[in-house]
Amino acid sequence: MELQSANSSKNAAAFEGSYNIIGLNQDEGQGRYFGFLHISKVSEIRVNAEWVINGEQVQQGSGFYHGDTLIINFSYEGEEENAGKTYKGVVVYKLINDSILTGFWSEKHGNDEFLGFEEGRKLKASETIWEQAKMN
Repeated sequence: MELQSANSSKNAAAFEGSYNIIGLNQDEGQGRYFGFLHISKVSEIRVNAEWVINGEQVQQGSGFYHGDTLIINFSYEGEEENAGKTYKGVVVYKLINDSILTGFWSEKHGNDEFLGFEEGRKLKASETIWEQAKMN
C-alpha cells in the first residue's frame, strides 16, 4: 500500500484570499447567514482564518490543508446572554476550483443531529476593501 504524498498539486496559497460566504446554521431551522472569510497562508500547509458573520460576529481559526481539502478549528465569543462563553468547532472545506470552496461545519455545543454548511466565492483584489482603500 502506498501512502499519498503530503505534497499535492495545490498548496496553502491556493486557498489564500478573501471570500464572500453564505451558510446554513447547525440547527433544525438551518437559518441562513452571510459574511466574509479571509484565509492567510502561514506555511506551505498551514493557514489562519477569520470570519465576519452578518457584519458583526468575528470568528478566528487555524488549520491545514491536504490535496483539495482544508480543515480549520475555529472559535468565537458568545454574545448577549452568552457573553464570556467561548464556542469552538471545526469546518472542512473542499476547493472546487480556483474561486469556489464549499464545506460543512460543526460546533462542540451545537445540535448533533445537524451540520452547518457554507459556500464561498473568492473575491478579486478589486472587490476587497483593501484594494479600494489603496485606490483612494
